[in-house]
Amino acid sequence: MAKGDEQTAAAIVAAAREPKKITTPELIHGLCSEFMELHGDRGNGDDQAVIGGIGVFNQQPVTLIATDKGTSAEERIVKNFGSPLPAGYRKARRLIMQAAKFHRPVITLVNTSGAYPGQTAEENGQGEAIARNLLELSTVPVPMITIIFGEGGSGGALALACGDEVWMLENSMYSVLSPEGFASILWKDSTRSAEAAELLQLTPQALLKQQVIEGIIPEPGSHKKVVRNIADVLKRELPRLQRMTTTELLEQRKQRYRKF
Repeated sequence: MAKGDEQTAAAIVAAAREPKKITTPELIHGLCSEFMELHGDRGNGDDQAVIGGIGVFNQQPVTLIATDKGTSAEERIVKNFGSPLPAGYRKARRLIMQAAKFHRPVITLVNTSGAYPGQTAEENGQGEAIARNLLELSTVPVPMITIIFGEGGSGGALALACGDEVWMLENSMYSVLSPEGFASILWKDSTRSAEAAELLQLTPQALLKQQVIEGIIPEPGSHKKVVRNIADVLKRELPRLQRMTTTELLEQRKQRYRKF
């Protein structure tokens, strides 16, 4: 592919990590007229990197779950820079199962470089928590739409993006791992991250072409307009999914992933 395309992929990675990008609280309170946060995984913790609760979107109750990187230095440390712990994935699963019980659609907002890679996360079952999300959320009998608004890294993102539709902001990325990690593993040289970004096909345009995602959402400089653009997609897609029977919904979801 041309050199310009390589630079575009690298530029999108940089834009996805831009500190001035819209934040999780802006999205939650911009989309929901009311929001009540719920805490804990009913097991061993309440991960601060995952915010979940019940909100009112477009005059109907929804379950909304989002990764949060934080804004201040203190917040980012507490939230592991948006990398969830096992408790975060278990909290998300608990709230999504609750949504199924009460027939609420689910919206997930993802901006994470990946699951937290520390020793404590592995000791507490990080792999199991992600795998169980993939297994159980794939059969949840309510509509589930994911918006990737920054980084969508590895299983850390996939564990919250295994529903009916995935949409991406135009300055976001969705990949099996970071370009730096890819370059370090493949070439033992993390400075080749721009080349890796192109090979990973992690841009919204490449993923849409391959039918991995359903669409790309314009991302203007105004955060209010970004919220409005996301809301427009949700207002169109959620009612369409809600009109389906449970059998139709799950069959469409099954076919979506089988084609990969």
